[in-house]
Amino acid sequence: MKIENSVIVITGAAQGLGQSMALYLAAKGAKLALIDLDNDKLSQAQSLCEQAGSPQVATYLCNVAKEDDVSDVFNRIVADFSAIHGLINNAGILRDGLLLKQKDGEFSKLPLSHWQSVIDVNLTGVFLCGREFAYHAAQLGQPGCIINISSISRAGNMGQSNYSAAKAGVATLSVVWAKELAQYGIRCNAIAPGFIRTDMTASIREDVLAKMTAMIPAKRMGEADEIAHSVAFLLENDYMNGRIIELDGGLRL
Repeated sequence: MKIENSVIVITGAAQGLGQSMALYLAAKGAKLALIDLDNDKLSQAQSLCEQAGSPQVATYLCNVAKEDDVSDVFNRIVADFSAIHGLINNAGILRDGLLLKQKDGEFSKLPLSHWQSVIDVNLTGVFLCGREFAYHAAQLGQPGCIINISSISRAGNMGQSNYSAAKAGVATLSVVWAKELAQYGIRCNAIAPGFIRTDMTASIREDVLAKMTAMIPAKRMGEADEIAHSVAFLLENDYMNGRIIELDGGLRL
């Protein structure tokens, strides 16, 4: 796929990795449909992408966990751009906690609400957006590419029953969709990042960050632009399909 003038949809695009990916693709001349729930940050991201060189940027408020919202927003995107070529399923949330916790002799359980909210956004949201993208791309008869953002946590990370399960599901969906959608010219891959430097990780205490970094063979955290670079590679390489790129500095060997 040639990125220039292709219409790329990015969920969770208002900040963090989503915004970094949007800016990287904007500099390559992509047309961008940015999805998030924060209108102010979406507007800022739109301005930055326009300044970076995108010929067309539109923003959409959408809760990716709600079927009607997702269906409506993809209808609007196709109407606004008259095409759809790529989807980056990036939106996600964290609600970390141990399955069972003991304090002062008392036990507490991971709340169902913490499980369900993460599954709804991080897994069901990926399913809904991927389904709508595939539906419209196939109807338009256009080749396309889906990139799902998984995580190193898909292998299982203590305190992340919900997140790990969702990200493992996201990786598996990528393989299933690659097999199912190839007949329509639609590819699907995933990226599983390790520890990446973002606004969220910037709030972690320096001593904790130092311990995290020491575990990484590369001896540093990844940069958001390195994820974006891999996104561009997956979009551009038409033979790459059904694979998960583990971008973690060698942490998961």
